Amino acid sequence: MVVDDASAEFHDFFERHHVELARLAHLLTGEADAADDLAADAMVALWHRWDRVRRADHPVAYARGVVANLAKERIRSAVRERRRVLLFWSQRSDRVDDPDVAAVVDVRAALARLPFRKRACVVLRHAMDLSERETAMALGISVGTVKSQTSKGMAELQRLLGARAAGELAGRRS
Repeated sequence: MVVDDASAEFHDFFERHHVELARLAHLLTGEADAADDLAADAMVALWHRWDRVRRADHPVAYARGVVANLAKERIRSAVRERRRVLLFWSQRSDRVDDPDVAAVVDVRAALARLPFRKRACVVLRHAMDLSERETAMALGISVGTVKSQTSKGMAELQRLLGARAAGELAGRRS
């Protein structure tokens, strides 16, 4: 294996600063589990720009800036996700007493087999009773995508659960 000067310099930089960058990420986000991931993502970004980074006056400061930007984006993403969850739960007002446990288990298992976007569209439209527009806003996608993903998701549920069960799930919408 041939190691050039740039690779050796980056490896040395990584060894000296990864722990510090992970600690910075932890302090910025408050998430210990995410700290190593953010530091690793920062190192990947630094490697892609290593020619520029290695010529910088303060490469470590540049690296800290990358970590700070990644942490800021992670926090923003978490805030957006919390807002979406609050929107979902603020719309929910009905409770079901004594559900058919076997049917609930079957529906949950079938939903788990759907890709995330289809599952989210089906759940928001039919279980949470959101409109297409509200679902699109909650997921950050277009109304057309909500329509197609809901349709495809319901078709897949119908295949997995049978027409009657899928129809009952959809029939609960008002």
